[in-house]
Amino acid sequence: MTRIDDLPIRDELRGKSPYGAPQLDVPVRLNTNENPYPLPEPLVRRIAERVTEAARRLNRYPDRDAVELRTELARYLSRTGGHEVTKDQVWAANGSNEIIQQLLQTFGGPGRTAIGFEPSYSMHALISRGTGTGWLSGPRTEDFTIDVGAAVAAIAEHRPDVVFICSPNNPTGTAVDADTVLALYEAAQTAKADSAGALVVVDEAYGEFSHRPSLLPLIEGRPNLVVSRTMSKAFGAAGLRLGYLAADPAVVDAVQLVRLPYHLSSVTQATALAALEHTDTLLKYVEQLKAERDRLVTELRAIGYEVTESDANFVQFGRFRSAPEVWQKILDRGVLVRDNGVPGWLRVTAGTPAENDAFLDAVRELKKEQSS
Repeated sequence: MTRIDDLPIRDELRGKSPYGAPQLDVPVRLNTNENPYPLPEPLVRRIAERVTEAARRLNRYPDRDAVELRTELARYLSRTGGHEVTKDQVWAANGSNEIIQQLLQTFGGPGRTAIGFEPSYSMHALISRGTGTGWLSGPRTEDFTIDVGAAVAAIAEHRPDVVFICSPNNPTGTAVDADTVLALYEAAQTAKADSAGALVVVDEAYGEFSHRPSLLPLIEGRPNLVVSRTMSKAFGAAGLRLGYLAADPAVVDAVQLVRLPYHLSSVTQATALAALEHTDTLLKYVEQLKAERDRLVTELRAIGYEVTESDANFVQFGRFRSAPEVWQKILDRGVLVRDNGVPGWLRVTAGTPAENDAFLDAVRELKKEQSS
């Protein structure tokens, strides 16, 4: 039987595993940071109306530049992100992963490198390798925050072409303050002073769940700074696959050099526009999830677990001698959480109150079992 490594694949892909979390049929699934609330019926009906309209024109290609969608995304960001942006500063793609891919196709590639501060979102490294971009792993402190001095030193030494900053960070949940972003941005430009500088990407996939304001205002006057977002989490639209970025208009022009023709389908654009019409309702669910996230932090600490400070819709908890073993014991109790490979830690998504109760009951029982 032919194995992957028997094929003439690129060397940097040999021995690697595809991204993915276990998809198991269990009563409570809290492992993929999904929004647990189904879309409200008025929105479902509006999606049906917009998709019906789009279906009548499926013989034609979609709007290649997604002008209406980008206009509405700019309006949403201006209203919620603390900084006014226009459609010319916004670009949309099939999930934030395609945004990352397009950025790396444009600003990374063979002979260029990207750096992230791990543990962090593993797709940054995976897509870097997939685009032929060299990957560098930068340092974090014991509490999973970015060590600014060490990070600046790493950037100065390696002179990366792309810098990833995940805030709130996945899988730890930790947020990054504006001063840290600015320090890393300046270091990245100084390190590449002999060129046009380095691109700095602030991944705010979980930004709406943060205790802190968005880092979006930092793009002002910084042409090499990008903020990426997604509709998967806050909008409860993981199945939609719609991500977007905000940056200088020149960045938006640049990524269009690599985007595939008509990359966003008419159906995707119609669905996203319908969701944006219901922003207020959907953000109420975000407030509920933030409260549940904070409850998980409080309850887990009361039970006796260590918990990383979280600004996302998930919580990292531990510490365990064997995280895989504890993961299995929680699964045996009907609850699926995530083992991200961070030694001694597991991650749980904030679900509905009932789902969170089931999880808390499971880990309480486990703690009692370990104490007896």
